[in-house]
Amino acid sequence: QVQLAESGGGSLQSGGSLTLDCAVLSGDITHFYCMAWFRQAPGKEREGVSCINWSSEKTLYSDSVKDRFFVSRDNAKNTLYLQIDNLEPEDTATYYCAAEPQSGTWCYLSQYEYTYWGQGTQVTVSS
Repeated sequence: QVQLAESGGGSLQSGGSLTLDCAVLSGDITHFYCMAWFRQAPGKEREGVSCINWSSEKTLYSDSVKDRFFVSRDNAKNTLYLQIDNLEPEDTATYYCAAEPQSGTWCYLSQYEYTYWGQGTQVTVSS
């Protein structure tokens, strides 16, 4: 069983930056888990924005966030990160992290591929 907890959200102005953390409260993500960040804005479907495989060899980004979002992980600290630069009002959403056992050099941006989810952290960007 893997328990995840996001933190780092808040209310910011456009153009700013922030880093979201996803702590693994139980379980061990060094044991071959791919992990991902999703976001969901009010009235919209959950969107996969970035993922990273267990060894950090592979990362993927959605086209809507490429070049502004940067995913990383520290397996020794059991933590996943998402750095967001040049925030836009369209980034306003609840951000979730997710994990799935996967030992290969791949990860997924589809929510249907993930078993374990955090509760989310709210990011609000004003213009």
